[in-house]
Amino acid sequence: MTAFVFAQVFYRYVLGSSLFWAEPASVILMGWFIFLGAAVGIREGYHLSFDVLLFVLPEKVRLTFFSISDLVVAAFGFGMLKYGWQLADKMSATTISGLGVSGAFRFVPVAAGGALLMIFCAERILRRLAGLSTSRFGDDHDAAELEGNAVTGEGN
Repeated sequence: MTAFVFAQVFYRYVLGSSLFWAEPASVILMGWFIFLGAAVGIREGYHLSFDVLLFVLPEKVRLTFFSISDLVVAAFGFGMLKYGWQLADKMSATTISGLGVSGAFRFVPVAAGGALLMIFCAERILRRLAGLSTSRFGDDHDAAELEGNAVTGEGN
């Protein structure tokens, strides 16, 4: 995406020409980065959350609230998948000028991001049910890993 924008600026201001495809291609790539990146952020536990109440609750109740939160995010992902797919379907007959590809390419990232959100939320819930940990924003992942290695003698 950065290369496309740089090339467009170079062509426009240095060569006095234009790359007619660079802007729409950059916008489509940005959509992919945003929606797939958001899903990966959920998977890796890097999204913000408001946990003040959770600090005073017992562990089992906290884990239940985490799973409820994941269900809400999964429902949002389902909406993204359903309505993103509907938008892609409605725009499939159009063409993105400058690229010559179907207008559906603008909305496929929304549907793909929604599908990944649902998959990653299901994974998090299943990991909790199996007694495995899931990452949360604010957890000190590196410190916990180093402590585990120090106790078991691994990583030396």
